[in-house]
Amino acid sequence: MMERLCSKVGCAREAVTTLTYDYGDQMAALGPLGPTRDPHAHDLCAIHTERMSVPKGWTVIRHATLV
Repeated sequence: MMERLCSKVGCAREAVTTLTYDYGDQMAALGPLGPTRDPHAHDLCAIHTERMSVPKGWTVIRHATLV
């Protein structure tokens, strides 16, 4: 299986999380890497996951993986 790379332009690191937006509710959801690539989502590497920010007034929901 081919690894999925970070969606950030110029980044060639392996993706570890998937980010989705709900513009109507001004919300971003960040969770474990989705099972398949979704054209409406953004796959992020660990570095870009940590640096991720949203517009002022938006809510970020971080879904954790149960280990």
